[in-house]
Amino acid sequence: MHYDFRKIEKEWQDFWAKNETFKAKNNSDKPKYYVLDMFPYPSGAGLHVGHPLGYIASDIYARYKRHKGFNVLHPQGYDSFGLPAEQYAIQTGQHPAVTTEKNIATYRRQLDQLGFSFDWSREVRTSDPKYYKWTQWIFIQLFNSWYNKTTDKAESVETLIAVFEAEGNANVQAVCDEDIAQFSAADWLSFSDKKKQEILLQYRLTYLAESEVNWCPALGTVLANDEIVNGVSERGGHPVIRKKMTQWSMRISAYAQRLLDGLNTVDWPQPLKDSQTNWIGRSEGASVTFKTVTTNEVQTSYPIEVFTTRPDTIFGVSFMTLAPEHDLVAKITTAEQKAEVEAYIEATAKRSERDRMADVKTISGAFTGTYAEHPFTKEPIPVWIGDYVLAGYGTGAVMSVPCGDQRDYDFAKHFNIPIPNIFEGVDISEEAFSDKDTTVIANSDFLNGLDYKKATQKAIAEIEKIGAGTGKINYRLRDAVFSRQRYWGEPFPVYYVDGMPQMIAAEHLPIKLPEVDKYLPTETGEPPLGNATVWAWDTVNNEVVSNDKIDHKTVWPLELNTMPGWAGSSQYFNRYMDPNNEDEIFSKEAIDYWQDVDLYIGGSEHATGHLLYSRFWQKFMFDLGLVPKDEFAKKLINQGMITGESAFVRRINTGYYQYSDGSSQYEMEDSEKDFDLIFGEYFLGNLVSWDLLKGKKIHDAVSGELYKLIDVFPKKALDSIFADSQFEIEKISFTVSKIHTNVDCVDLKNQIILSKFLKFYKEDTSTSEYFMTNGTFSVSREVEKMSKSKYNVVNPDAICEEYGADSLRLYEMFLGPLEQSKPWNTAGITGVHSFLKKLWRLYHSGAEGAFAVSEDEPSKDSYKTLHKTIKKVEEDIENFSFNTSVSTFMIAVNELSSQKCNSRAVLEPLAVLVSPYAPHIAEELWKLLGHEGSIATVAFPKFEEKYLVESSKEYPVSFNGKMRFKLELPLDLSKDEIEAAVMAHEKTQQQLQGRTPKKVIVVPGKIVNIVG
Repeated sequence: MHYDFRKIEKEWQDFWAKNETFKAKNNSDKPKYYVLDMFPYPSGAGLHVGHPLGYIASDIYARYKRHKGFNVLHPQGYDSFGLPAEQYAIQTGQHPAVTTEKNIATYRRQLDQLGFSFDWSREVRTSDPKYYKWTQWIFIQLFNSWYNKTTDKAESVETLIAVFEAEGNANVQAVCDEDIAQFSAADWLSFSDKKKQEILLQYRLTYLAESEVNWCPALGTVLANDEIVNGVSERGGHPVIRKKMTQWSMRISAYAQRLLDGLNTVDWPQPLKDSQTNWIGRSEGASVTFKTVTTNEVQTSYPIEVFTTRPDTIFGVSFMTLAPEHDLVAKITTAEQKAEVEAYIEATAKRSERDRMADVKTISGAFTGTYAEHPFTKEPIPVWIGDYVLAGYGTGAVMSVPCGDQRDYDFAKHFNIPIPNIFEGVDISEEAFSDKDTTVIANSDFLNGLDYKKATQKAIAEIEKIGAGTGKINYRLRDAVFSRQRYWGEPFPVYYVDGMPQMIAAEHLPIKLPEVDKYLPTETGEPPLGNATVWAWDTVNNEVVSNDKIDHKTVWPLELNTMPGWAGSSQYFNRYMDPNNEDEIFSKEAIDYWQDVDLYIGGSEHATGHLLYSRFWQKFMFDLGLVPKDEFAKKLINQGMITGESAFVRRINTGYYQYSDGSSQYEMEDSEKDFDLIFGEYFLGNLVSWDLLKGKKIHDAVSGELYKLIDVFPKKALDSIFADSQFEIEKISFTVSKIHTNVDCVDLKNQIILSKFLKFYKEDTSTSEYFMTNGTFSVSREVEKMSKSKYNVVNPDAICEEYGADSLRLYEMFLGPLEQSKPWNTAGITGVHSFLKKLWRLYHSGAEGAFAVSEDEPSKDSYKTLHKTIKKVEEDIENFSFNTSVSTFMIAVNELSSQKCNSRAVLEPLAVLVSPYAPHIAEELWKLLGHEGSIATVAFPKFEEKYLVESSKEYPVSFNGKMRFKLELPLDLSKDEIEAAVMAHEKTQQQLQGRTPKKVIVVPGKIVNIVG
């Protein structure tokens, strides 16, 4: 019987869908297990073979847990709001929803054909109003909450209002804006409603504020720091500038310490924990205030607050540095320095924060013309601005101690600022000194002779004593900007009354995205929702109405921004627990049953984005009593990447001639025209086979890889080309560009398939034999990230069609450990496909390949093979070592085939063992074994140690050190009994031929050696 994988896989995929085989219940007597993948953004390109790696791993584990008796929740959905669909809408006018729906259909087809055991009845899409209704609802809860430092949790803003009404804000311990004016209960009661709203905005967990943002003009939106790579947008590579805008922000900083502490309670990869720890950036030190010195020009003294982790070095301050965006810069800059400062600010705005943080080599700055007074010495200290100080980190100002900080040291050296030495016995003539452990303070008044710890404590005490500051814990983590100037995102449930934000009541949600004619910002610079003509809120009828009805009495304008990409992914794991509940985000019964995610699999690139924001929202929801756990995922695994093997062709792009030293400028210019004509006619723009170039590169040049012409092409041909010219071919070199080509245009010998390639390349190129190898172009190969832009994508559709989904699943696991990156090689899949055919034949040992399974008792060897396989596979799955399981299956099938095993007692449990990895063939074999229904919940085979315990030993019997035969004997025989059995054996008698041996050496369990 032929292994018809196409027919088998299609039938079982249809069976699972029709019977809802993997549908999970929200109540069960079975223990629960929740397996989750980071849900995908449905791009237009669909899946490539690198995408399913994590899904296959999670599916193996989900299927295994079902076999182990668990009620498994394994849902899937789509993170369907995103920039690509909107960019396509801008280019074509097609609504993003249409594009997204089409892309989802492709993803669903591809996911289904890979045999994943998803519970599709729980599918969610972040762009579905039924889903983002609850994203809007959470936003409202955040708006209506504040963070109480005393109770260390979020509370309803009503409790804060009650305090204000009773005693004002003097004793309120909150995470809030800085510099909030103090008021009494009487003051509060006398404030206007608008004034009260303005004050409350300074405390709310989501709030409106003017802040420095990463503005991408090309995309027309604000980007988060994690959406910027090397100073440009991750999507499209567009320039990003710093700009002040009024934005919605979320006070994630309130949870900084809890986010750090929570990392100790979850089983997540240490590198990811380290990334979050560094991103949150906890540091201990002091907040110190320096006051600017008044002059005739600047008559107001302004406080400059800094946070320092080294208050012990306060006497080493020789200048101060403000971020170019700091609010004080415009107020304190003198007229003389104004032009220089403004030019510097403009230049800095073109650099992203990450770029500025990473660039330690560039030294730049500008003097404001103003001085600040040292709190102890009262000496004037110059105030500079420099782009190595960030407005959003700390206070946006630093006290610069050049003798103790290398950046300050380099800055001071560059601008000739004094560098006082406050370290005893340390030479700072070449570099700053930053070793805290060996620090002894000098030239610092009351700190002289103290080490780092004692000096720090003393400095803080003295700073507090003179009222210049206080000891403080600081975090690098900044509040998260929560606005995007885009169309395709969640609308805010917000309207504005006299400029103040008002929340739409939860019973009127969702507020759906309006239709617009254009997806670009308006001509007046408003976000795309400014193009909507029906985008106003009627507070009487509680509905969205036409803009022309806005009267600022009962009809008000709605928010024009939309939520960022991470909004919808910050609570989807909880919504999966009860996705069809229209009355609440999830029922108490559902959340109490599922609790949290047991296993979460996804990429490490989300460490400081989705994974941090999700933890923040989970802790907030925990504070409100909505969820039972304050961490949403117990265990996280970051799967590695399946890389592609890119193919590169080389194209000639520049020719060079090495002129003699005595050549005049005129001669060279005149000759260059002739050279360019010849080189352009015969060489420029042509492709060169990689085999001609390999190993001959001189070096990399600005215009590409540099080669000598004579090293690459036949001398006879070159002599003919340059015969009538003055040019010596030995002096000619050229460069080639390295160009990605589609891997589908390359055969297994790394040679271009010209018929395919010329359709792809679409540029003229010579097919002269001088540029080719054996009539074709060879290519070089490099392992890179699999990407559409690199033309190295392998489509799983083609793999499934040729080899089947089970082969793809096994091969991706076989490639190597789950967490590691590994290169894809299509040729390698034939090995696992052959294994599946051999597995199929094991069950089809009858006449002409008929299915044949006996009821006979298996042999001892077959039992041994089965149980060592059970043991190894179970250990591998529990340890997520899926690659070694595949090897174990191969060994088992080889052994059982050699043993000619066709016993049901072995082949039935073997099918269950294989099921998590290759579910389609396992289901078919289970059916052939005579069972009804699916194999999915059949109990996992139990390992029995007794089948691996050896009862006998095959002894090698040697004569004078040479092994002559083997004899199997029971392991429990004594030394004398072993000797007696060996001596009595007929083969021993044949070897001795009547002689009496001098001695018999017996090592029980190992060898027998007869001497003499």
